[in-house]
Amino acid sequence: MTDPAAAALRLIEVSGTEALWLLEGSSRGRLVHLQRDQAVIRPASHVVEYGRLVVRAPVQAAAALARTALTYQVDEIRPAGTGWTVSVHGPAEVVTDPHEAAHYRRTLPGRSHGPHDTLLRLRPQSVSGFRIARADHPAGR
Repeated sequence: MTDPAAAALRLIEVSGTEALWLLEGSSRGRLVHLQRDQAVIRPASHVVEYGRLVVRAPVQAAAALARTALTYQVDEIRPAGTGWTVSVHGPAEVVTDPHEAAHYRRTLPGRSHGPHDTLLRLRPQSVSGFRIARADHPAGR
């Protein structure tokens, strides 16, 4: 049986610029990476500075270093089912400079400390996003 409210929704692709704007206006998302050939998704916090995405996530730094590229996903879905979703993909590196790391640990909330508290700098190579809108709304917002 199809939900009539869900059937009244549509995806509207947004430009990369708008997707980055949506990303900058949020602070929480999900880091996606492969571990033993399986996708692992971890909650994370983020900030966009100087065109780079800095993510604080509960993953081991050694596991993150083994990655050549990571995906980060953010969304805002309202109770009516409308909202938006953005995915960013690109190479990542662990933030190792102690002063820079201290800055991000102060500004980005974390869920854990120790080996499972990692700061990553992701250089977006691809950014995609969609608005989820009511089918009867002309602007899709």
